[in-house]
Amino acid sequence: MQLTNLPALSSQTVQACAVIAAAGLLSWLVYSLTRTDEEQAIQYSVPTPEQLSAGWRGIILEESSIKVSGSTAIQCYAPATGNLLGLVNPVTPDGIDRAISNATKAQKAWARTTFAQRRRVLKTLLTFILDNQDDIVRAACLDSGKTRVDALFGEVLVTVEKLRWTILHGEKALKPSRRPTNLLMFYKKNEVRYEPLGVVAACVSWNYPFHNFFGPTISALFSGNAIVVKNSEQTAWSSSYYATIVRSALSACGHDADIVHAISCWPSTAAYFARHPGLSHLTFIGSRPVAHEVAKEAAKSLTPLCVELGGKDAAIVLDDPRGHAVSEGEMSRVASIIMRGVFQSGGQNCIGIERIVAMPKAHKRLIEMLEPRIKALRLGNDLDTNGGEVDMGAMISAASFSRLEALIAEAVAQGARCLTGGHRHYHPEHQSAHYFEPTLLVNVTPDMRIAQEEVFAPICTIMHVESVDACITIANSTAYGLGASVFGPTTSHDAREQVQYVADQLKAGMVAVNDFAVFYAVQLPFGGVKGSGYGRFAGEEGLRSLCNAKSVCVDRWPGLIKTSIPPQLDYPLRAGAFAMGRGVVEVGYGEDWRRRVQGLRRMVGW
Repeated sequence: MQLTNLPALSSQTVQACAVIAAAGLLSWLVYSLTRTDEEQAIQYSVPTPEQLSAGWRGIILEESSIKVSGSTAIQCYAPATGNLLGLVNPVTPDGIDRAISNATKAQKAWARTTFAQRRRVLKTLLTFILDNQDDIVRAACLDSGKTRVDALFGEVLVTVEKLRWTILHGEKALKPSRRPTNLLMFYKKNEVRYEPLGVVAACVSWNYPFHNFFGPTISALFSGNAIVVKNSEQTAWSSSYYATIVRSALSACGHDADIVHAISCWPSTAAYFARHPGLSHLTFIGSRPVAHEVAKEAAKSLTPLCVELGGKDAAIVLDDPRGHAVSEGEMSRVASIIMRGVFQSGGQNCIGIERIVAMPKAHKRLIEMLEPRIKALRLGNDLDTNGGEVDMGAMISAASFSRLEALIAEAVAQGARCLTGGHRHYHPEHQSAHYFEPTLLVNVTPDMRIAQEEVFAPICTIMHVESVDACITIANSTAYGLGASVFGPTTSHDAREQVQYVADQLKAGMVAVNDFAVFYAVQLPFGGVKGSGYGRFAGEEGLRSLCNAKSVCVDRWPGLIKTSIPPQLDYPLRAGAFAMGRGVVEVGYGEDWRRRVQGLRRMVGW
């Protein structure tokens, strides 16, 4: 998510933003004044995660690991400090059976609720989140190691946006949609109805524990489904708290809390979950190797999947086609967006910028701008500060560090230059924490492994290209196709056409033009192509994917016209059946009036 550099904005831009904000507030006020009492949000409270685990406070692990020797429990700790957060008992197959059984029972009543009742639950959640941002952010920071700013924008903002979109537009997306008829079926009305599937599931990753839990849950609730979310064992501690928020909102609104369940388990048990016959749909967010196993297990029950597998997203930076220099202010704006795209949440972002593909003039200026800024980034535990003293938090674990160092060393041996970083960082105050140095790698070529493999780390990789077509070729050269960004001048018709041409040629599920990842901030359908997976969540497409699209055809005038089989075509068939059948086809689909008249003659036997 982009953080706007307000001092760099023009006064006209600020005024425009103010007008847009005022219009948005006015529309929301009108909506609020016209809503019914049954949609009013309800106030409620839940214990904070630190209140629930106060007994573990102050314990620092000598060796940070989610596994405990001699125990099946999941050991939860803060990656930024090594502090123990608590223990979570993993669910067993029997526990999965119980959760799905309870969800199945609760869903029957939930499926009969009105959209107004569902909106009330979402509005109750929205109010709670806005009132408790600090607790939600703190839990995400403790469990994943990110900074408060990263949690605020990457967890809270996108979640309340999804709530806002669903509250305002969800009903329209799920109302029966009318479909056209034809000449032969002129007396029919056709529509597609979107009905809940039953109990849906999600297996979500650890990089955004709050939003990854809430995202599929919001869609499941509004579409009338129950949901069981298997969170990552890396963030089991915070996920339990986030599940309590939703379950308590349901109870506060008079509904069964068993509509929503959260489970944590080890990979061996996850296979049982993925193939469970009680699930009607499964959303998976994670890595390609795990996705292969999930798909294999889900296939045993023919459970449909939505699979999001990360990417190797490129940020293409174009030169002006007329040869003009891009202004310093514009280049600074692009550099700031790239910094956030690369280093947000320590680079652990599926739509993070993994490659910067820059044309000659942009390439030189970007390196000059980015190098001092990357070197100045400060690592640490943001919760230890008053704010503004830590730029990047910890990685979720040290499991990838050896691989990252090897990829960087290999690239340097092949001709790349590492201008800063490149190694794990040993924090002087937190010996058991997991930090990796913010890294700037230049002179990277497409044949290097670091240009092809997802790193999911704070590594800024810059690639030099000579032409627009070369930018496109390199951007499309990996096995992934999730998202992309295209930056370029828009001061002339040629420049605007160049930017659009590149956006059109990218093999990706999502593209942001002169920005980064904004498609997610406006609830466009989210997903990729190629090795980045298939299916979509978010937007109308995501909401409808959790429904049975039932096609229904009814009589338009049931008291006047109904389907009746002509005598010649009724069983047993009579002489002339084929000729009459041919006439029906020609009347219905003749390309001109002559063909249709000919068909009519066949039907009446002339």
